[in-house]
Amino acid sequence: MYNIDITRRRLLQFAAGGAAGHGMRHLAGGGPGPRFEDHGIKSHFPQLGQTVNGHRLVYLDTAATAQRPTEVIDAISQFYRRENANPASNLHSLAKRAFDLYEDARANVATFINAADPSEIVWTRGTTEAINLVASSWGEANIHRDDEIVLTIAEHASNMLPWQLLAKRKEAKVRYVRVLNTGQIDLESLKAGLNERTKLVCFSHVSNVLGIINPAAQICRMAREAGVKVLIDAAQSAPHIPLDVQLLDCDFLAFSGHKIMGPMGIGVLWARRSILDQMPPYQVGSNMAHGAGLEDWEYSQGARKFGAGTPNVSGPVGLAAALDFIRSVGYHNMWNHEQQLIAHFRARLSRQKGIHILAEQEIDRISLFSFTLDGIPAEDLARRLDQYGIAIRAGDLAAFPLLQRFGTRRAARVSMYIYNTIEDVDYFARILSTLAQETC
Repeated sequence: MYNIDITRRRLLQFAAGGAAGHGMRHLAGGGPGPRFEDHGIKSHFPQLGQTVNGHRLVYLDTAATAQRPTEVIDAISQFYRRENANPASNLHSLAKRAFDLYEDARANVATFINAADPSEIVWTRGTTEAINLVASSWGEANIHRDDEIVLTIAEHASNMLPWQLLAKRKEAKVRYVRVLNTGQIDLESLKAGLNERTKLVCFSHVSNVLGIINPAAQICRMAREAGVKVLIDAAQSAPHIPLDVQLLDCDFLAFSGHKIMGPMGIGVLWARRSILDQMPPYQVGSNMAHGAGLEDWEYSQGARKFGAGTPNVSGPVGLAAALDFIRSVGYHNMWNHEQQLIAHFRARLSRQKGIHILAEQEIDRISLFSFTLDGIPAEDLARRLDQYGIAIRAGDLAAFPLLQRFGTRRAARVSMYIYNTIEDVDYFARILSTLAQETC
């Protein structure tokens, strides 16, 4: 049996309007915020007001990248209009303002995920670089011959390839945990496979193919009891559900700004400070190294040790604005809205003949579905829907082993978010039915 994850309990508290428990920080603050009613949320996203191929845009590809609200666009524009400078805490006024914004954003993220200290927040270009950083730094120092790294077959390529390459370099082994017919991770197999050679467990909090929310806290507890480190790929969970690294009790957590309505090219790696201090630098250069001579250098501490070169200040500034936007809406409101979309999506597509939704179960999930449609290859379906202004994702979804597990090599994916509406779902279902009938 699957225990209810701490994240799910928190969401149930939100949905029920219950008191916030430990770690529930400012998630619904900031005033009343944007409204879902009367398309109030959608009005914050200027990209969604356009037409594509003569039709209004219906954007159902958020899992690939989210659209950005005006608040994020304005924050980035404001930085380049007024604060742009190479940051420094003790030089001219613009440099100091840029430094303050940069570090304020780090503190913002730390609060958002309940990190113990902002010095645990490492800026990266995204989830992919964050995972590669851990593999190249912590992995090189701690993975040795015949050690084991445990993944699941449901992982995105970005949480598979770095570990495969590391294992080859270090003559270690990657072991994969299977996925049940429901799409859930086989926890019994995971627990049974942990042994003295296991050094790291890596898994996605939410599957980018199935949309299923995995019991992250339970997996972390299993690993910790076995003395194993844990990395959580939170790329698909951060946009939808609250994260608390102290309650999850993981060792590493990574997510991307662009999937949570922030800019492209910015991401977050959180790691325990005690682990960061033991990790060798991932890259070296200015800002993270302070010269003491031609051969001796002193490295910055904590997360700043991994910030070589001129930083991407506008990225953290935009990400901070995105997190503030989420706070203004409230994760509980977002969750309730997505559950309405999920119910309506299921109801509409249940009437469509020839559609096969992967691992369609009544279990905790975000508003994401992958499916095949008889008679139309997935990529062709995406192109044909685009002619009606509908944007979806299709292909191997960077998770080919998981697709194979469910009997296909390609799938189409619909992923919805706070700016989607019941009308979007109805329009998609109507056009999908039209295209299916054309192939009969």
